[in-house]
Amino acid sequence: TARHVANPGCFATCIELALLPAAQLGLLNDDVAVNAITGSTGAGQKPSATTHFSWRQNNISVYKPFGHQHLPEIYQSLQQLQSDLTASIDFIPYRGDFVRGIFATAVIRTEKDIAEIAEAYRTFYADTPFTHYVDTPPDLKQVVNTNKALVHVEKFGNKLLITSCIDNLLKGASGQAVQNMNIMFGLDETAGLQ
Repeated sequence: TARHVANPGCFATCIELALLPAAQLGLLNDDVAVNAITGSTGAGQKPSATTHFSWRQNNISVYKPFGHQHLPEIYQSLQQLQSDLTASIDFIPYRGDFVRGIFATAVIRTEKDIAEIAEAYRTFYADTPFTHYVDTPPDLKQVVNTNKALVHVEKFGNKLLITSCIDNLLKGASGQAVQNMNIMFGLDETAGLQ
């Protein structure tokens, strides 16, 4: 289930939540195009030239294209559900002009029916308290300051567009850590996170 996701990387969390149900369906057979944009808090605590507000304001930029440090984590989790995974994940991360959150899109090619895919996503996340399949494309503001993750799929011809968004400081970091601790110690998974 989605509960096994325990990666520390906020990008890894957001992207895995988008792709895990697709991996379970065996859909990751061709290159997967992933774009994700993170707020300034996604850069960590160490100040740098690209983290200052005056530089990020009214700006967007690419960094670490095709070589982000969380790619191995993402592959490892996806291969747990699709063991024959050899497709390339072409991940382009962006620095965004906002403080909190990660908004990711993934595009894969498939002939599978969208209703079947959406139902598989809905079922995959049915018993998870914080990750929700939604019927309309989500907005980042719907998850900021929460431990929620929202995931949506739609199809354009043979291209499946998957959208996922989280708050990088909660679902992508401390909130996920608390959630994982609750599970490890047999506590209510939602304790301290409502």
